[in-house]
Amino acid sequence: MKSTSCKLAFLLSTLTSLTACNGNQSTDTAQRTMSNNAQQSAFPWDFTGVSDLSELTLTGSDTRIIDDHGEQKLAIDLHGKSNNTAGFSFTPTSPWDWSKEGQFAFAIDIENPDASSVHLYVSVKDTSGQSHNRSFVVPAHSSDSYFMPLKDPDLAIETGIRSNPNNWKSEYTPMIWRYGDKQLDLSQVASIAFDVRGVAQDKHLVVDNPRLIKPKQLDKNYLVGLVDKFGQNAKLTFTNKVTNTEQLRTFNANEQANFTHKVPQGRSKFNGWIAGPKLAATGYFRTEKYQGKWSLVDPQGYLFFSNGIANVRMSNTSTITGFDFDEKYINQRKAGDFTPEDSIGLNRAPKAAWPSRHVTSELRANMFTWLPNYQEPLAEHFGYRREVHSGAVKKGETYSFYRANLARKYASDDPDIFMQKWRDTTVDRMLDWGFTSFGNWIDPSFYQLNRMPYFANGWIIGDYKTVSSGNDYWSPLPDPFDPVFQERALVTATKIASEVQNNPWCVGVFIDNEKSWGQEGSLAGHYGIVINTLKVDAADSPTKQQFVSYLQKKYREINGLNTAWRSDISSWDEASNGITLTDYNDEVIADLSAMLSLYAEQYFAVVHDALQQTMPNYLYMGARFADWGMTDEIRHAAAKYADVMSYNYYKEAITDKVWTFLVDLDKPSIIGEFHNGAMDSGLLNPGLIHAASQADRGKKYQEYVNSVIDNPYFVGAHWFQYIDSPLTGRAYDGENYNVGFVNVTDTPYQPLVDAAKEVNSTIYSRRFSDVSAK
Repeated sequence: MKSTSCKLAFLLSTLTSLTACNGNQSTDTAQRTMSNNAQQSAFPWDFTGVSDLSELTLTGSDTRIIDDHGEQKLAIDLHGKSNNTAGFSFTPTSPWDWSKEGQFAFAIDIENPDASSVHLYVSVKDTSGQSHNRSFVVPAHSSDSYFMPLKDPDLAIETGIRSNPNNWKSEYTPMIWRYGDKQLDLSQVASIAFDVRGVAQDKHLVVDNPRLIKPKQLDKNYLVGLVDKFGQNAKLTFTNKVTNTEQLRTFNANEQANFTHKVPQGRSKFNGWIAGPKLAATGYFRTEKYQGKWSLVDPQGYLFFSNGIANVRMSNTSTITGFDFDEKYINQRKAGDFTPEDSIGLNRAPKAAWPSRHVTSELRANMFTWLPNYQEPLAEHFGYRREVHSGAVKKGETYSFYRANLARKYASDDPDIFMQKWRDTTVDRMLDWGFTSFGNWIDPSFYQLNRMPYFANGWIIGDYKTVSSGNDYWSPLPDPFDPVFQERALVTATKIASEVQNNPWCVGVFIDNEKSWGQEGSLAGHYGIVINTLKVDAADSPTKQQFVSYLQKKYREINGLNTAWRSDISSWDEASNGITLTDYNDEVIADLSAMLSLYAEQYFAVVHDALQQTMPNYLYMGARFADWGMTDEIRHAAAKYADVMSYNYYKEAITDKVWTFLVDLDKPSIIGEFHNGAMDSGLLNPGLIHAASQADRGKKYQEYVNSVIDNPYFVGAHWFQYIDSPLTGRAYDGENYNVGFVNVTDTPYQPLVDAAKEVNSTIYSRRFSDVSAK
């Protein structure tokens, strides 16, 4: 059975009513699916060979029934190598009604016969279009039961953590909450879909016994006492868990004794390929297409590939504590501020505010087994967030356990001492681990150390007008035709220039990050910036004025526009006041595309000019596109002005089928962010890409980076991030991922480090295998 997107016969009986099927399972099947920790609600799928095979949908997959010791199971071959997405979904002829099931979860048995783990995405949808999205990993050579609660008290709680602790006392493995709607219409469940995305190899699974289960027991204190005094999970045991400060200091002494403090052999001063060809040296980093492959070139003229770690800073190490102060004591954001809230350091509440400290979230406050008194030295690691992106509270006190552990580790409460030791240790690690540079978002205190190439960064924020793509995940987009935006761009570039100080160790500059430019796949998503801007009054929108001007120049008379668009707009004044598009013929789409390009080119031209005016020696590295937030028009606009194109891509590898546009653009490109994580770290969420263990993290790391090295258009890859997210979520948005090379106690994950060292030792010989060394 083979399909790219097809309906396949599925082994099930009538699915219109779950309760009508209760008791229909055979006794042996019911016993097989029971757990000591969960009571089963019967489910109609049992793979017994029922002739109705109509309700399994496959995408890029094959399936077959296998006999396992007299038990029939569904074997699925996921052709991820030739399809960006490959999966299977259970799709009933009539929606399932699970509204009367009470508290329950969906569960399924999955076996993985292969030597590589499988990261599965799962999405449950109702008929109104709401989707409940999770993900999980099936380890190599494993068999397990996985579950996701669909009706559960936890789904109604906002904790400020991306994925909460498991409240079910069950032997089953929970699927990790990802995004979407936690509360579905359970009377109208339309489908449950599983898939792999962005993988370089085909995957093979055996699935059996999809069912609904009920909890026998819930942990009522699953959110209480989570965090110990070191910021670790107080309820779990895991490798390298710290129980006393002496452990930190002993590890540090051993690590310091083994540092070489030197650039790896075969590297230039700036970590370029000293054994390779010597090209023109400009004293700064530049790009060149050498023998068919784009490359960075270091200041001395050596080929350079940027492999490094991003986000080496304290800004995202703080978590919300559940306490706050009288607002009158808190210094509010100033009009000229150019640093986003999540990029600011501790931003401590002033001493005058301390007596007003009070609990604003019992839920958050009860997560901690320890927080220092404000009179103690370790209280120096308290901070404050004046606003958050999402969470249990809108603002409040924070604490950085990572920073506190640095003070413990280096036996000093003086930040001038322990932060300098942290910086020195971090650079020594980067050199010993074989990295060639840092990635984005490196604390500016590293800029003048002159030991490791780095990338500077900035955000253009200010009181300029904005436009909307209809998504605006992080924030609305700037209106680049607003003179205030142009002023703020120059202010930002000037600030970055003052931090870099014309230092040749700076490779280039990233400006902004993961903006919601639009998403290919639907007209509304693709052209949202234009569609939404056409609705507004031109008097309030410089970009709208430009769009109307474009249309007037092209069509001259309003009748010409109406003829092309098949519209009935009465006048150019009406168009200026605001119009809503409902029909999209070819002429409309062509104009939407042209206006989107007009908008994007203005943005990138403004940023390019600001950097050219203030930092002419440095590469403009672009805006770090997310794969969910870019279109062809946006990419082409950026390519006209950026020296290097940048993309944040959270998948398992770079695959040709996704990146065909690189050939058309023919620009040096860089991966700004990627990562993976596992659940054996004590954290509650592995990250956007799931590995089965710390060793598996290393394996997936190598697969990803090698796929970048092997692509002739990429000049580097930056892992996000250096330090694990806080256990209870970073203060700004609750990310609680095991994505660090080091954990909250600043202890490296050695399997990941060893994997990176192996890759880094062969970067240049692999990248330029067909180039003669000197």
